[in-house]
Amino acid sequence: MGNSGHPKNGQNFGQLLPSYSGQPLLNQIALTVTKPVDPIGDGYGLGVNLQIIYGADARSYIISGISDRWMNNRNQLTPTVANVAVHMPWLTKNGLDGQIGILSSPMGVEVLNPASRAFYSMSYTAQYSNPFEHVGGYFQWHVTDQYAVLFGIDAGNQMSFGKGNNNGEPAGYVGFSGSSLAGGAVSFTYLLRVGPEDARRLLGTERAHSAQRFWNDLNATWQISPKWSLTGEVNQLHDEGLHANTWSGVVWGAYAATSTLTFNARGEVYRDSTGLLVAQYPDDQGYAHALLGLPARVYNAPPTTYGDFSLNAVWRPHVGHHVKLLQIRPEIRFDRSLNNTRPFADFSRRGRILFGGDITVGF
Repeated sequence: MGNSGHPKNGQNFGQLLPSYSGQPLLNQIALTVTKPVDPIGDGYGLGVNLQIIYGADARSYIISGISDRWMNNRNQLTPTVANVAVHMPWLTKNGLDGQIGILSSPMGVEVLNPASRAFYSMSYTAQYSNPFEHVGGYFQWHVTDQYAVLFGIDAGNQMSFGKGNNNGEPAGYVGFSGSSLAGGAVSFTYLLRVGPEDARRLLGTERAHSAQRFWNDLNATWQISPKWSLTGEVNQLHDEGLHANTWSGVVWGAYAATSTLTFNARGEVYRDSTGLLVAQYPDDQGYAHALLGLPARVYNAPPTTYGDFSLNAVWRPHVGHHVKLLQIRPEIRFDRSLNNTRPFADFSRRGRILFGGDITVGF
């Protein structure tokens, strides 16, 4: 991602994945192994999911106590999924599904897998107000064919149990979802997450155990027609330990021009009321150290309301039998402070333009 501000520190502020300005990155090499949930008798099912990534993205998706000390370079290694998937014929006709182990956060719209999100760059909401990875269990109780109750418990955002935890306390989710509504055109998910997330090294043990972080996220997708779709997300976060608050709204629009070419637009307003949440970690282990409350070099802006607007094209040509995916995504993104702060270009400008994109190949 090139940067119109040409920051001297070499960082695209507010971007954890394409963090280096004007430099090519190996974002990730991902190895994925999946055994789908198969029946094992009496209505029960069992499956296994495993994914390990290597690259610059892993610096922001490490799990403390598991992968935070494997490597200390720009490109690192981390498991993003390593769980047992189960189906249990309990309570209702469609029963209960669960994943137990290492799992990606269920909250939000934009995910780490580049083939499953519209843009190369991510919204502020996805990076700073949604969790990334968990060690624990997450469950979906299918109340009806269309509605499900969601719940789970884990060791915290990007935390493992024992010495790999920054405060020794668990956190968890509760929520509900609906799918195939309005004739199959509408789906939604609401999740509330609650639990201590701040490090005892920063707040002290007693305060770190008691200070809760509350995350609220609602997203919905409307398939307007076979070619047009619209997705929206509203998010709110409150951290008692940091006395920090964020709120945001994001809208995505997609037009499938052909079977291989899609055009996307994304607009967002994101408020960081203290300037503590939106941050940049220039050192290779800076993000991992910050999660644990260890000393780290961090760039923070003043309290800012961010506005951003992005446009891209996603081209997925058919190239042959052995290549399952070739995805090319050129992108242009406009960021601006909406309250007269200067968070960009070494904290000298209110706005900036990012331009670039990525290429993904899958086998």
